[in-house]
Amino acid sequence: MNELRFESYYLPAADLGPENPLPSLQRLRGVNFVQEVEDDIPAEDRAYLGYGFDISLLPYRMQDGYERQRKRRAFQAAVLENEVLRATFLPELGGRLWSLYHKPSQRELLYCNPVFQPANLATRNAWFSGGVEWNIGVPGHSPLTCSPLFAARLNTPEGEPVLCLFEWERVRQVPFRIDAYLPSGSPMLFVRVSITNPHDEITPMYWWSNIAVPEHPSVRVVTPTDYAYKNAYRGGLQRVSVPLWENTDITYSTNLDAANDFFFRIPDGQRPWIAALDGQGTGLVQTSTARLQARKLFVWGMSPGGRRWQEYLSVPDRPYIEIQAGLARTQSHCLPMPPQAQWSWLEAYGLLEADGPTIHGSDWAKAWTTVDETLERLLPVERMAAIDQQLSMVASTTPATLHQMGSGWGTLEQLRREAMQETPLLTPDLSFPATSLGADQAPWLNLLQNGELPYQDPAQEPGAWMVQTQWRELLERAVQAGHGDHWLSWLHLGVMYYAAGQLEAVRDAWTKSLQHEPSAWALRNLAVLAQDEKQYEAAAALYEQAVDLAPHVTRLVIECCEALLGANRAAAVPPLLETVPSTVQAHSRVQLLRARAALQLDDLETVAAILRQPLEFADIREGEVSLTDLWFGMHEKRLAQTEGVAIDESLRRRVRAEYPPPAELDFRLSGS
Repeated sequence: MNELRFESYYLPAADLGPENPLPSLQRLRGVNFVQEVEDDIPAEDRAYLGYGFDISLLPYRMQDGYERQRKRRAFQAAVLENEVLRATFLPELGGRLWSLYHKPSQRELLYCNPVFQPANLATRNAWFSGGVEWNIGVPGHSPLTCSPLFAARLNTPEGEPVLCLFEWERVRQVPFRIDAYLPSGSPMLFVRVSITNPHDEITPMYWWSNIAVPEHPSVRVVTPTDYAYKNAYRGGLQRVSVPLWENTDITYSTNLDAANDFFFRIPDGQRPWIAALDGQGTGLVQTSTARLQARKLFVWGMSPGGRRWQEYLSVPDRPYIEIQAGLARTQSHCLPMPPQAQWSWLEAYGLLEADGPTIHGSDWAKAWTTVDETLERLLPVERMAAIDQQLSMVASTTPATLHQMGSGWGTLEQLRREAMQETPLLTPDLSFPATSLGADQAPWLNLLQNGELPYQDPAQEPGAWMVQTQWRELLERAVQAGHGDHWLSWLHLGVMYYAAGQLEAVRDAWTKSLQHEPSAWALRNLAVLAQDEKQYEAAAALYEQAVDLAPHVTRLVIECCEALLGANRAAAVPPLLETVPSTVQAHSRVQLLRARAALQLDDLETVAAILRQPLEFADIREGEVSLTDLWFGMHEKRLAQTEGVAIDESLRRRVRAEYPPPAELDFRLSGS
C-alpha cells in the first residue's frame, strides 16, 4: 500500500506579507564567513572557497513584510504514505518536507515546528525552522524557501505515485526538480534531486538539504569521520577533531554554549550519511548517493541568545538542531557546474535503530561503524542504486497534472528562448506551463512580444525586477529605438546595470529616470549609491526626498532612518517619523530605529519605554545584537550621568555584569 494525496494542513501561521518593492542593492560576498584558513586544511578542500559568492540577490525581491501575529491557516500539503511512513510536504513553502512520521513507533522523525513563523535568516530575509529545506543556487538559505514550487503527480512504470516538485531559480538561471518516492512497505523515503545548467558557460552551483531534528541531551549526531571543519561566525575555518574538540564532545549539541557549524569531512569513497540518535540508539538517518558528499551539524548553542532564538522561531520548549547534506565541503563553497550539464543524486530518510550503549560509548569509531553497518542492512547500497535508476526514468517524463502552481519565470524564459531562436530551455521531461504567467511577468512579456516596457505612474510600485543579460539587451534596444523611453525603463536599466557591475552606467540610468519623472524609487537607488561612496549626508538627503514621495513604504522609511543615523542626524528621525502613516510608525524595526536615535540624543526615557513595551521585534537578523546594544548603551549612559563618570571599558564591563538583558531582547549567538 502506498499513496500520494493533496490535502489541507493547518498551522498557526504569521502572514508572510507583501514583497519589498525596493531592489536589493547589495552583494552576497559578505556571506562568506571564511577569511582565514588554517594550514592543515588540504588544498582539495580549499578549492572553490568563496567561489560564486560575488553576486547579488537580484532579480528577487526581499520577503520582509511578515509579522509575528499568528492565525490558524490552511496550507496545501502533498502527503506520501505507505505502511511505515507518512511524509508531508508543503509545496507553497519551497516544497519543504515538513513531517516524516514513523507509524509503527508513532514517532515524528523530524523537528516538526508547531507554527509557521518567518524570521530574518534567509537570503531574502524570510525563513522558518523545521522539516527538511531544499537550498539551491546561492550561498545561504534558498531564495525560494518561502515561495511556492510547482507540484505534480507522476507514476513509476509499476504505477506507484511520485511527487514531483520543480521551479526555475532566477539568480543562477537554472531549473531544478525534486522527485519524492515512498515505495510500498519501504522504511525509507527517497528524494531524487536534479539540476540542469542550460547555459553555454560554467555556472557556480550550491545545494544543501537542511534537516531539522529535535534537540535533547541524549541525542548524539553520528557520521563516518574523525574530523570536521568548524566555522563559528568569527572569520576563520579550522580543522577540529571529532568527537572531542577542546575537551568537549561536539556530537552532543547541548554541550555547546555558542552557535556553531561543524562540517564533517567524510573520507572519499565512504558512503555518506548522518544520523541523530537518542539514548536508545534510535532516530533519523539520512544517506545519499556520492554526489551529495558533505554533512554538517548546526547548533544554536545553550547560551541565553541561542535559547531565545529557539523560542523566537517556534514556541517554548521545542528546541532543534540541524543535520545537513551538501554538494561541497562547506557552505563557503560553490562548485563549478559545466555547460549543459545535469547533476542528480538520490537521498533517503528513515528510522534507524542501533545499539544504544555502543552509539553512546567512548569508542567513536565503533559507534559510527555500528551505524554504518546497520544502515547497510536497512538500505543496501545496491538498493539505493536501483531506486536511483528507477527514479531517473520517472524523471524523464513530463508532469501532466499540476496540483500547485509555481512562478511564471520559467515559462517566460522558455518563451524568450523560442522568440530568439535559442536552444530550448529544457528537455521534454520538464516544461513550465503557460498558465503560470501572471502580473509579474506581464510587462516583460510585453517587451518580448511588442518591443516596449509599458508605462505606469511613478507613484505605483515598479514591479518585478529582471537582470538577465538578454533582457537587458532587449530593453536597451527598445529604449534606443524610442519605444518605452520613460522613467520606468531607465529605472529597470539601472538595476540591470547594477547587477552586472556596470556602475558607471548605473548612475546615468537612474538620473535619466528622474529627469523623465521624479520617483521615490530612483531617489532611493541614488541614495544607496551615495552610501556606497561614503557620501552619507547626500544619501540621507536623497532618502528624505524619497520618503516625501512614498511615506507609506515601510522599508523605505526604515532605510531613511538608518541613513539619517549614519549621517549623524539622529535629531531628524523623530520629526521624519511624524510625517509617515501610523502603521509605518508602529513597525517594530521603525520602533528600534526610533530608540537608536533617542539613545544618540540622550533621551533615555524614550529608549526605556520602547524596550519595555509589549512589542515583538519581527525581523531581528541572525547574529544581530542591536537590541542588547541598546540595552547596554542605555544603562551605560544612565550610570555615567548619575555617577558623573566616563563611559570606558571598565564601565562597560560593569554594565554587562550588573544589568543582564531580558531574555526577550537577547539574540546574541556568541553568548556574550
